Amino acid sequence: MAGLTIENLSMRFELPNGSSVQALQDVSLDLAQGELLSVLGPSGCGKTTLLNIVAGFLAPTEGRITLNGHRVSGPDAERGMVFQQGALFEWMNVRENVSFGPRMAGKRERDYGANVDHLLDVVGLQDFKEKSVYELSGGMQQRVALARCLANDPDVILMDEPLGALDALTREKMQSLVLKLWKETGKTIILITHSVEEALLLGERLLVMAPRPGRIHREYRLPFAEMGVETDLRQVKKHPEFAQRREEILSMIWDMEEEIMGRTEVAS
Repeated sequence: MAGLTIENLSMRFELPNGSSVQALQDVSLDLAQGELLSVLGPSGCGKTTLLNIVAGFLAPTEGRITLNGHRVSGPDAERGMVFQQGALFEWMNVRENVSFGPRMAGKRERDYGANVDHLLDVVGLQDFKEKSVYELSGGMQQRVALARCLANDPDVILMDEPLGALDALTREKMQSLVLKLWKETGKTIILITHSVEEALLLGERLLVMAPRPGRIHREYRLPFAEMGVETDLRQVKKHPEFAQRREEILSMIWDMEEEIMGRTEVAS
């Protein structure tokens, strides 16, 4: 079956002092091919842990993940990762970074070259393809990271706060680019963010996670990602439902943070 399935996923970390931390508890989710999911929640709710398990970087304590009918048991090119920092190769130029995956897979320039050039066009970096990555701004480096991920043609793109370090204007432009790439490529995307506005803008589905242990607290199905493909994101933010959902989710997360602080004070 096409799509990503997360079944009864739990993750417990054993600590050196003999205690343990339950990072995730009984998380289940079905994500159809081509869906765009944003994941939001207070610190410590297991967002990044969940993403790392889907990527294959961590093995869960319980449960399993299947993608297109087969079990995920480790990293694979079918799942591409875009990190908060680009994690680019400083000694390579832009085009060499984007073509790294196909080259490592043993493909020849004649087989991947046209697609790499197309991706550089899509992310607006064709004129910078010979530049070293350290010569680029943070936003441009994230464009390289997106293009490099897409060059591997993954079924699922995983994004761990990829826009968190950018200034407000660059972040908005990158949000529009993510929506454009989602719609043009039909890729399944899971995006982790701390920004409620970003989660609303970039998630046709949005998960709010609760902490200790990390679990799905609430799920939303939203119209704003589709709207943002054709409409300026600033106009999308003016939609009455956008403001309503933003305040609702902010209050939800604030209450969780208050509860966490209360537990901490009691423990101390």
